[in-house]
Amino acid sequence: MTPSSIRRAALFRPGDVNAFFGLTVDNLTQMVIMASLLTGVFGLPINVVLYRMIPGSVVGVLVGNLIYTRMAFTLAARSGRHDVTAMPLGIDTPSLFAYTFGIIGPAFLATRDGLLTWHIASAVIVVVGLVKVVGAFFGDAIRRAIPRAGLLGPIAGIAILLIAFFPALRVMHDPIPGFLSLGIILACLVGRYRFPGRLPAALAAVIVGTAVYYALQAFGLNAPAGALLAEPNEWRVAVPWPTLGFLEGLPSLPTYLPLALPFALEVIIGGVDVTESAAASGDDYSTRSIMLTDSVATVIGGLCGAVVQTTPYIGHPAYKRMGGGAGYTLAAALVIGLGGALGYIAFLAGLIPEAVVAPILIFIGIEITAQAFAATPPAHYPAVALAFLPVIANLVVIQMHGLMGNLGVQSAAFHGDFAKTYQALLLLGNGFIITALLWSGALAFILDGRLLRAALIMGAGASATFIGLIHSPYENGRLFLPWQTETATPWMVSAAYLAVAAWLCLMANRKQLPAHPSS
Repeated sequence: MTPSSIRRAALFRPGDVNAFFGLTVDNLTQMVIMASLLTGVFGLPINVVLYRMIPGSVVGVLVGNLIYTRMAFTLAARSGRHDVTAMPLGIDTPSLFAYTFGIIGPAFLATRDGLLTWHIASAVIVVVGLVKVVGAFFGDAIRRAIPRAGLLGPIAGIAILLIAFFPALRVMHDPIPGFLSLGIILACLVGRYRFPGRLPAALAAVIVGTAVYYALQAFGLNAPAGALLAEPNEWRVAVPWPTLGFLEGLPSLPTYLPLALPFALEVIIGGVDVTESAAASGDDYSTRSIMLTDSVATVIGGLCGAVVQTTPYIGHPAYKRMGGGAGYTLAAALVIGLGGALGYIAFLAGLIPEAVVAPILIFIGIEITAQAFAATPPAHYPAVALAFLPVIANLVVIQMHGLMGNLGVQSAAFHGDFAKTYQALLLLGNGFIITALLWSGALAFILDGRLLRAALIMGAGASATFIGLIHSPYENGRLFLPWQTETATPWMVSAAYLAVAAWLCLMANRKQLPAHPSS
């Protein structure tokens, strides 16, 4: 094939339709969930959220996916392959919830000024993007230093426990349309059966599920779970032009930036992970280019009013399984990027039931988890499994915080064993992506008989704990200087890491027992 025909094949592929709906619905859902939380829980003005924050936040999705589309064309032409899949980019899920509950909501409660809150959050995003620019130059070194199990283990944990679990709860809100949509996704995308009429499965799931939802509603047969956004505002154009409004929020950075920085570092690590995941699927992108693109998209988004950061998505294997090429990222960039400016994101969110779109995210979570194990040597499966533990802790903490908020309960009211359990969950869940990487990477080295390298990783864990990058004892997961904290917990956990490092050094010269015959 000629370079031009390869580029055309990379762009025009039937699987792009399914992949487009998966990526678009994912971002649409997250934007509207953020809007519903900010307006419903914290009381931010709906006009500021829908027509300032959301339009700015999707600018990064537009810019990043356009660049990733171009990178896929280049890789296809360079490799002579027509089956290249573009790297997807979208809103970062963990930091969306962290920024919503830890930065945007509290800033509004403190200032009662919607515009100032918007500028504070945008200032945080601009700085976070600049931090990621610097971190992008260390990505390839991290990828070479950490075993594949250490890179893919955290991805698998996030995929099945966060990306798939929360949507599964949404399915149960409206089980009839939700299960029907899930059945279409499982049969057609996982089981590889063609939907009648050759309609793309993701689109079919949304259409059929939505039709059933409204049919049941017409007869009063389903619970009023509602659509993604219960009260959509009027259709209104709001173009997110770059401004210097974020400068107004800079004086507030010392209060809110310590919470945001760990999530910037987690996206840096995640960028390494997803590049490794794409390489395992056959698409070998430059780690630095992937990460720099996301960093630039985050900065541009912040300048246009974004309040959440972007990230290269961990769904590349799932989109490749759907048959996606580069057309899906191009289409998603335009539809999502224009959606905030033209106002149809809020409009559509008022029509689509949550239970109907949730199965698409469940599929993505399943595919990513399966790919993580398939691309990892069987001897390293225990390392991948170990990475799930910090993610489970983060999942439980998110659920507990939601329950506490609904009941009006503060953690200060906890006593006895329950208080100890809650504190343990915070320690294990804060910085969970980095913790999962360190633990699974260290175990992979142990399994390979490279105990000194595992000891180095444990030493890195001690250093990260010392400043709260992982295992922060605070509810908001903030960083700190060890002599400025009132608790001895960081010192004790750091010492625990160093003790394990010393033990591994002591065992380094001992002979490893042969593997069990069944392993």
